[in-house]
Amino acid sequence: MNENSFLSIIEQSIRTNWEMPAMTDFQGETFYYKDFAREIDQLHDYFKAAGINRGDKISLAGRNSARWAIAFFATLSYGAVVVSILHEFDKDSIGYIVDHSDSVALFSDEAIWKNLNEKSMPKLQTVFSLDDYSLLKSSSKELTKFADNAPSFFEKKYKKGFFVNDVAFRTDKPEELGVINYTSGTTSSSKGVMIPYRSLWSNMRFAIDELDFMSPGDDIVCMLPMAHTYGLAFEILNSIGMGRHIHFLNKVPSPKILIDMFAKIKPKLVLAVPLIIEKIVQKNVFPKLREQPARTLIKIPGLNSIVYNKVRKSLIDVFGGNLVEVVIGGAALNQEVETFLRKIKFPYSVGYGMTECGPLISYCYWTKFKQKSVGTVVDRMQVRIDSSDPVNEVGEIQVKGMNVMLGYYKNEEATNELMMEDGWMRTGDLGVMDSDGFLFIKGRNKSLILGASGQNIYPEEIEDKLNNYSSVNESLIIEENGKIIALIVPDAETLDGLGVDKDGYPVFFDEIVKDLNTKLPAYSKVSSYRLMDEEFEKTPKRSIKRFKYQK
Repeated sequence: MNENSFLSIIEQSIRTNWEMPAMTDFQGETFYYKDFAREIDQLHDYFKAAGINRGDKISLAGRNSARWAIAFFATLSYGAVVVSILHEFDKDSIGYIVDHSDSVALFSDEAIWKNLNEKSMPKLQTVFSLDDYSLLKSSSKELTKFADNAPSFFEKKYKKGFFVNDVAFRTDKPEELGVINYTSGTTSSSKGVMIPYRSLWSNMRFAIDELDFMSPGDDIVCMLPMAHTYGLAFEILNSIGMGRHIHFLNKVPSPKILIDMFAKIKPKLVLAVPLIIEKIVQKNVFPKLREQPARTLIKIPGLNSIVYNKVRKSLIDVFGGNLVEVVIGGAALNQEVETFLRKIKFPYSVGYGMTECGPLISYCYWTKFKQKSVGTVVDRMQVRIDSSDPVNEVGEIQVKGMNVMLGYYKNEEATNELMMEDGWMRTGDLGVMDSDGFLFIKGRNKSLILGASGQNIYPEEIEDKLNNYSSVNESLIIEENGKIIALIVPDAETLDGLGVDKDGYPVFFDEIVKDLNTKLPAYSKVSSYRLMDEEFEKTPKRSIKRFKYQK
C-alpha cells in the first residue's frame, strides 16, 4: 500500500473491512464494504459506456446518502473529477455550477433534476438518479443500450462472485485535481475551489492519526452537508478510510431525530456547527440552572461541582452516552456557552478551516484545547500572522502547506487575490497566535469596521454579546454612514413566553440595546437597530452571508 496515496488508503480499508457495514441510510438500506466496492465497480462500467474519460467532470447534487458517497468514490477511483453541489442551492445556481464546471455527467436526486433547466447545461450528456442509479438522461446510444442490458451483463461478470482481490484502484498523484467544491461564501459569489489529491490525503491522514480513539466498526452520524469539505473530510473520507460505519441523516436533522439517532448509534465522535451546541445549551441547560435548587447550589463551592457533573453527564447522554469528543467548526462558538462548557469539563474542541484548505488549518484534542482558540496548526500546514507582533497585534491569517487548494476553477483573478507570490495564501480572516502556537480568530477581514478614530471594531464580538440575550435568535452588526447598526432577528417563542407581543417589541428591544451598550466601549456602541422578519440568509456551513446586508 502506498501510504501517501489517498485512493490506496481507501482501497486498503475496503479490503480490510470487507465483511463490515460501511453505510446506512436513515430508515433505509445498509451497504457493507463489499457492497460498496461492487457498486463502485459497476459505476465504472457505466462510465466507460458513457464515454467518460479521466479528468472529465462529474457533478453530484443530492441529499446526504450512501449512494452519494458511492458515486463520489466511484468518480475519483475512475479518474474523473467530482464537482460537489449542495442540494439546497436553487435550480439556477445548480445549473450554473454544472455548466461552469464543464461537467459531462451529473448524479442528482430525481426531485432536483425535475426542476433543472437542461438548456442551461449544454455540455451535460449523462444524468444518473441518486435514488437508484437509473438513467435520467443519456446522449449516448451505447450507454442507453448498456443500461438496458446491465442486469444480464453484471450477472455474467459476477458469475463467480466479486472478491477482495477484484478491488484494484488506480494510484492518484499529489497535484492531480480531485474535487471542485463550489462555495457560496459570506463575502462574495460562488467560486469553484480546486482541491488536489494531496489535500484530500493530508486532511484524511491527520484525522486518522489524531482521532485515535476511533476504531474500525465504530458508528458515526453524518449530519453535515457532504457537498462541503467539513462534513466530507471528517464524516465521510476519514470514516471510510478507517473502516467505520456511517449513518446518513438524509433529511433535516430536527432535535428529536438527532437525539433519537444519537441514542441508537451512541457515537464516540460528533462533528457539529456551533448553532447545534448553542441551542442545546441555551434552550435545555441554562433555564434549568436558573431554577432552584440548582441556582443556589452552583454558588456554593464544593456543591457546585456536583451540579456541574450532573449537567455534564446529562449533556453526554443527549449525544448517546458514549461520547469522547464533539468537534465544532464552521463559525465561532458563543463565548457564554463556551465558558460554561469549560466549567463543566464537557469534551469539546473548536477547529478552524476553510474550503480552500479542504478544509483543515487548526485543531487540537479537547484535553489540550485552550478556550476561545481554534486549536493549533495541523500537520503539514504552516500559519503566519501578517503583523509585526503576532502574539499581541491582530493581523491577517495566512497559510501554506499540503492542504491548500490549486486555485479557483477558471477564475485566475480570484486565485491571484488569494495566492501570494511566496506561496502563502490569504485567508481573509484576522487573528493572533500565542506563544504556545494556539490560534485565536478575531474576525473576518472583510467584516472589520474601522471606528471614527481608526479603532478596529469586530462585528462578531458585538454579535456574540447580543446573541446571549434569550430574546435574540440571531444578529448582524453592520456599518452605515459611520454608525454601528444592529440587525436583530427576535426569538418569537421566548418573547411570547415573556408575554411580549409584536406591538411591544420596540420598547423591549430599546432596553436590550441600551443594556448591550453598557458592555461595549464608546467607539463600538450600537447607534440604532432594525428588527428582521426572517432569519438571515446563510451559507451551507451556517455562516451569515454578510455581503447581502451591508449597504
